[in-house]
Amino acid sequence: MTARSRGPARLYALDAATRQLIRLAAVVTAGSEAEIRDSLTSVVGVVDDVWIEELLLQTHLFAGFPRSLNGMREWRRISGRRAANTEEAGSGSEDFRAAGEATCEKVYGAMYERLRHNIRELDPLLDDWMVSDGYGKVLSRPGLDLGRRELCIIAACAAAGQERQLHSHLRGALNVGVAPEVIDAAVAALEGVVATDRLTATRLLWLRVKGK
Repeated sequence: MTARSRGPARLYALDAATRQLIRLAAVVTAGSEAEIRDSLTSVVGVVDDVWIEELLLQTHLFAGFPRSLNGMREWRRISGRRAANTEEAGSGSEDFRAAGEATCEKVYGAMYERLRHNIRELDPLLDDWMVSDGYGKVLSRPGLDLGRRELCIIAACAAAGQERQLHSHLRGALNVGVAPEVIDAAVAALEGVVATDRLTATRLLWLRVKGK
C-alpha cells in the first residue's frame, strides 16, 4: 500500500517548530553549504526529525537533486540519524497516481483540471511525472502533513524566485486549510533567509492572492 498524506491540514497558528522548518526550506533551496549546515544544526531538537527528513526529500522537486542530496548528507552527519530501512511498495504507478491525483486536486482545487490540461499541453510526460512522482511518491507521504508541506514549498519558491509556482502554492496552502494569518506569519518568517527583493515580491504576491 502506498503511503498517503493525512488529508488537509488545519493550521490556525504558526508554531515555533513549523516556523523553523519553513526557514530551513528556504535555506536548503538557495543557501550556501555553510548556511545549510548552520540551519540544520539550529533545528536539531527543535523540529521533529521526520519533518526535517521529509522536507529534505521533497526539496528535489523544487531545488533539484543536488540540493536534496547535499542537505540530506549534512543532516545525517549533524543528527547522527541513519536512514530508515523502508521500501516503497508498488514502485508502481497506479497507487502513486491515485494518491498524486487526490493530493494535487486538494492543492489546486477548482483550478485542478485546468492545471492538468496545461501541463499535458506542455508535455504529457511532465503531467505524468508531476502527478505520479511529485504529488504521489513525494507529497502524499505521511511523515509531514500537506499544510506544512505547502508552507515549505512557498518558502522554496520564494527563495528561488519562482513566482508562477509561488502563486499556485500560496493559493494551494489556502486550499488545504492553512489559515491566511498563518501564511502571513510564514512569509514574515522568511525575513533574513530570503533575498530582500524576492521577499518583497513574495509579500506583494501574497497580498494579491489574499485579496482575491
